Amino acid sequence: MKQLSILFFSLFTLVTFAQTKSATMSPPLSEATAVSVGMSQERLDKIDQMLTETINAGDIPGVVALIARNGKIVYHKAFGMADNESGRTLKRDDIFRIASQSKAITATAAMMLWEEGKFRLDDPISNYIPEFKDAGVLDTYSDADGTYTTTPVSTPITIRHLLTHTSGIGYGIIDGDERFNKIYAKAGVTDLFTTKNISIAESVKKLAKLPLHHNPGEKFTYSEGLDVMGYFIEIVSGMPFDEFLRTRIFDPLGMNDTWFYLPKEKHSRLVSVQEPVDGKWKKLPVTFYDTDYPIKGKKRFFSGGAGLSSTVKDYATFLQMYLNNGELNGVRILSRKTIEAIMGLQFDNVWDNDGAHYGLAFRVINQTGQNAGGQGSVGTFSWGGYFNTQYFADPQEKIIGVIFKQTQKSSDEASWKFSQLVWQSIDD
Repeated sequence: MKQLSILFFSLFTLVTFAQTKSATMSPPLSEATAVSVGMSQERLDKIDQMLTETINAGDIPGVVALIARNGKIVYHKAFGMADNESGRTLKRDDIFRIASQSKAITATAAMMLWEEGKFRLDDPISNYIPEFKDAGVLDTYSDADGTYTTTPVSTPITIRHLLTHTSGIGYGIIDGDERFNKIYAKAGVTDLFTTKNISIAESVKKLAKLPLHHNPGEKFTYSEGLDVMGYFIEIVSGMPFDEFLRTRIFDPLGMNDTWFYLPKEKHSRLVSVQEPVDGKWKKLPVTFYDTDYPIKGKKRFFSGGAGLSSTVKDYATFLQMYLNNGELNGVRILSRKTIEAIMGLQFDNVWDNDGAHYGLAFRVINQTGQNAGGQGSVGTFSWGGYFNTQYFADPQEKIIGVIFKQTQKSSDEASWKFSQLVWQSIDD
């Protein structure tokens, strides 16, 4: 009887949360010639040369890049190595850790629940996660013993604050303030992703008791707020976070290669994270994290801020849904009006970036950014990931650019060059 009840609940949940059909019927991404969408093949070929030169110079071990316009893929190529030590060549459908590119997907999931009337954006998060009720801002800190004092917040942390990195929450070991590195480590908060046996609920509840950088809404501080949102989504939806993303976003959009933890049959397609050592590319060793987290460990921690792995085509599919105003292949994920809110300026004068603002999920280019060149039209949205992955999508030109690498402890110019070369390829 118990098993029957669980089965009934699971079926009821899937039916309740199934995505709705749309009157619009935009087709899935498919390949086409450059000229058919107003782009120059000759100019796109310059990207081949740039990426090959970047690899030959030793700046990156390998790269996969994709360009789409009007829902048609006109460039999708792989260069270099997926793992230099084993001699594995990179392929177009190889899987990359996308780290902070997970944030936009988590924000999308939250806004899907918002559309259903589950919460208001300016609700205090403590209404759903009571541990945040007594939040305070860091006042004093003692290096000697790690103790600290706080002052009460002037306003409660809201869901909008969490989505926009204005909550005052920090980012543990990668935080720019060493005091927060130590405070988070001492409390046992899990940053980014992990192979350890811990859930997002356990980590978020620890995080909720720690001090903030500043009062909510005062500043932009890149944070673990989207990990908090992952747990929030579990509470509001009544589903495990990974299951929510699978049934509500990934399966409906056909994003079959996007996972927190890869199925065994996909392990061989995972690209190694590499670093330069004495002029050669070597697999990054275990540091404060293990880059093998997508294929080993306890596989319980679903990091909404940094835990997903994906392919360039899967992520381009996600972006195409946004360019289609929330719909793809007849499935509506978000409404057009919701996307307008996601792209809108949420807090003024909190982010020191003259060329863009941060919405509810993305960095969004303004007129100054467009005028600077190489970043797309007003409204172009973008972000990147910790392991050197980047993307952008231009709603005016209907162009998507995705470029994935997997490196640490190195720098390269491929991403900004790629962006400029995409725009110079327009031929209409």
